[in-house]
Amino acid sequence: MSRISVRGFAVASATAVTTVGAVVGVASGDPQVSDDNFEATAADMTLLADIPAGQQAQVQTASLTQQADVQAAAADATAKKSAEEAARIQAAKDAKAKKEAADDAAERERKAKEAKERASRDEVRSQSSSGSFTQQASYTVAEVKAIARQIVPADQFQCFSSIVERESTWNYRAQNPSSGAYGLMQALPGSKMSSVGSDWQTNPATQIKWGLNYMNSDRYGSPCQAFAFWQANGWY
Repeated sequence: MSRISVRGFAVASATAVTTVGAVVGVASGDPQVSDDNFEATAADMTLLADIPAGQQAQVQTASLTQQADVQAAAADATAKKSAEEAARIQAAKDAKAKKEAADDAAERERKAKEAKERASRDEVRSQSSSGSFTQQASYTVAEVKAIARQIVPADQFQCFSSIVERESTWNYRAQNPSSGAYGLMQALPGSKMSSVGSDWQTNPATQIKWGLNYMNSDRYGSPCQAFAFWQANGWY
């Protein structure tokens, strides 16, 4: 019921009460009841009749329209929030997929690089074992180091070099007068390097190949592990 309807109901009720009172007063012979009472009652009834039913319907319609607008606004806010949440979730998924793709690409690149380096090392070692390094009458320290760089893996070269530097200062003909240890790695006896080549006394490539095999063996596992042992014990 609208505000106007309530007011009309109240006016009608008051009018009815007034009218009844007037009638009762007349019936009982109450001298206080006068023509004024009847005039007031008639005026109140006229006031109720003056409120058109159409206006009451318009007020009700306006109230329903306002409620619908509020509900529509709430629905729009909910839909907007849902859309924003869905967009956030999708963005997180996209970022995760992009990172995974980048990680996969980096891993493939790393493996390809390792495979290439491994193939290069295998080729160089094959050349060394087959004697394809052109042998010279003598070698400078720089030349011996250059050969070693071709044979020893790049990530192990510094450790390998540190051992050779301490054992022979890169002199492939170095010999210990007391023990008889010979060559770059001071193999004892030197003749054990013949397992790689019979030219072990004059070919630094043969000595380097033997030394790398020795450091990579089960005894150490790599030049860097061999150097760690050397640092702790002063020999390897």
